[in-house]
Amino acid sequence: MSAGDWRPSGSLEAIRLRARLYAEIRGFFAARGVLEVETPVLSAAGNTEPNIDSFSTAFSGHRDAGAPRRWLRTSPEYPLKRLLAAGIGDCYELGRVFRNGEAGGRHNPEFTMLEWYRVGWDHLRLADEAVALVQQALALVGRRAQVESTSYRDLFLRWVGVDPFLAADAQLRQPLDGIGIDAQDLSRDDWLDLLMTHRIQPGLAADRITVVHDWPASQCALARVRDGDPPVAERFELYLGRFELANGYHELTDAAEQRQRFERDCAVRAARGTVQPPLDERLLGALQSGMPDCAGVALGVERLLMALLGTDRIGDVLAFDFGRA
Repeated sequence: MSAGDWRPSGSLEAIRLRARLYAEIRGFFAARGVLEVETPVLSAAGNTEPNIDSFSTAFSGHRDAGAPRRWLRTSPEYPLKRLLAAGIGDCYELGRVFRNGEAGGRHNPEFTMLEWYRVGWDHLRLADEAVALVQQALALVGRRAQVESTSYRDLFLRWVGVDPFLAADAQLRQPLDGIGIDAQDLSRDDWLDLLMTHRIQPGLAADRITVVHDWPASQCALARVRDGDPPVAERFELYLGRFELANGYHELTDAAEQRQRFERDCAVRAARGTVQPPLDERLLGALQSGMPDCAGVALGVERLLMALLGTDRIGDVLAFDFGRA
């Protein structure tokens, strides 16, 4: 620790821009009749997704208050869906989330997520609204972006010349020759992710918003899967230049299918020897009681600020990054 470590990691310009962006976000949703809500940061259940690690803490009070082990949320998704099932209607939350082990140039263990849901919408309609929000944010710094919408399949065919649904695994690996990747235990989806991050994202134009929709069913996460040849996950990701900003779904509402996906996640975690957080039974109960057809999206606020300011360092858009917290 040095004598200058008390100073902010981000510039005062970035801190002021964040405040303006928050006001813009709240105005954007107020004009559209989307309700701002607040949900718990600590939960009795955790995120089972195998590639996300959660922080946990212990409650020292009386056991009658509930489970003593609590998990810091990695997103507000599960309680927001419980509100949707209770009839809240269109809603959003802007708040802090936490992911363990994610610290570096472009990651901070504590960051801000904007997540919102639209009842009766699908992922494509929600993608259009996400684009409108990003365009409004760009206007804060006097910019505007062109927009391109493409399917996941067409994106891969155009950029790396392989069909992500039909290509053999060896064909997926070939464009990554020379990068020095440790191929041990990598799955087909891992190779697809590497093609996206190493061969596609770096080439996306800085002045372009790219919406990539209809992903492989194996990458459905919490999205619906649409039957077809091949079946696809009704999911989209939004990029501003090379920055991945948002991930959205036509949301799964089937409680039995959701439980199966949670259990598959836990099986992967067990095979890896990693912690298995408890399933969110309250979310499953909400789905069982009937969550409305809806689409939802999560947007990383720091990523958006980084894109607005043209920096690759997340510390540049935080008042105090993890090393100075």
